[in-house]
Amino acid sequence: MKVRKLGKTGFEITEVALGTWQVGGQWGSGFDHRLAQNILAQAIEGGVNFIDTADVYEDGESEIAVGRAIKNAGKRIYVATKCGRQISPHLNEGYTPKVLRSYVEDSLRRLSLDCIDLIQLHCPPTQVFYRSEIFEEFDKLKDEGKILHLGVSVEKVEEAIKAIEFENVSTVQIIYNMFRQRPQELFFEQAAKREVGVIVRVPLASGLLTGKFNMESQFGPQDHRQFNREGAMFDRGETFAGIPFEAGLDAVEDLKAIFGEDGLVPAALKWILRRPEVSCVIPGASKKEQLESNLQAAATPDLTVAQLEAVQQIYEEQIKAYVHQTW
Repeated sequence: MKVRKLGKTGFEITEVALGTWQVGGQWGSGFDHRLAQNILAQAIEGGVNFIDTADVYEDGESEIAVGRAIKNAGKRIYVATKCGRQISPHLNEGYTPKVLRSYVEDSLRRLSLDCIDLIQLHCPPTQVFYRSEIFEEFDKLKDEGKILHLGVSVEKVEEAIKAIEFENVSTVQIIYNMFRQRPQELFFEQAAKREVGVIVRVPLASGLLTGKFNMESQFGPQDHRQFNREGAMFDRGETFAGIPFEAGLDAVEDLKAIFGEDGLVPAALKWILRRPEVSCVIPGASKKEQLESNLQAAATPDLTVAQLEAVQQIYEEQIKAYVHQTW
């Protein structure tokens, strides 16, 4: 497994890492700790050394599972978690240093850690990125030895560019994939100049880029791919990368013609990793087969010029109008 530097943290992390939003089962199906431990153990055995979680994933159960897994790993595993999305209603006014500090301390307990490698603000309202007191609180937590580094998870490119004006922001987690290309236009350049690590989430567009869905695909009532297509619960860009499901299916069929159905996942991840500014991708997995497919990207040959041009044409003609100026 190849490693890359995670920005100012200096961590050498595997370019294919693991996101744990659905590690204990499909979205909304309840959390299966046995399944979670199997997926986490297999990821670590496969070479993964960076795991991303959040305090709101299954009400903290994901953090508990990650804590157990790294305790039994037998090697250094870097852990990133997130805070802020517990605030309800999720408004700028709810973000206070005291509240965020309490969330960090709760995460430490669930992870069974004395210090968190990377704590990330979890897609806060845009106004939060203009409040220096919020970012200063994480310097205090660092001085106290409770965190090593601060990062942010964002919805919009503009938020990412604003966030990295704060010197203590070491990483940005952002959506970037074949169907969400705007981050590569300006943000990547700015991140590289400031030595900010880029963590790419939703690399497979909520499963669209696996090529496994069709018009008959069904999603459970608690699955965000069913209830959040129009942003009912959180930013709709988190669901299928913000693309109408039907339009995404049409574009995926054209991608399959280029890469084949079995080769689409590795190609989609490799497309992201072609950018040196990217520190890692964090695809999720709730099955062994999904994890194996994700890890296969590490050994996949680079995409050819012809393949890259074909992907770009599909984006320009079928996808760009839906997403480019929104996020």
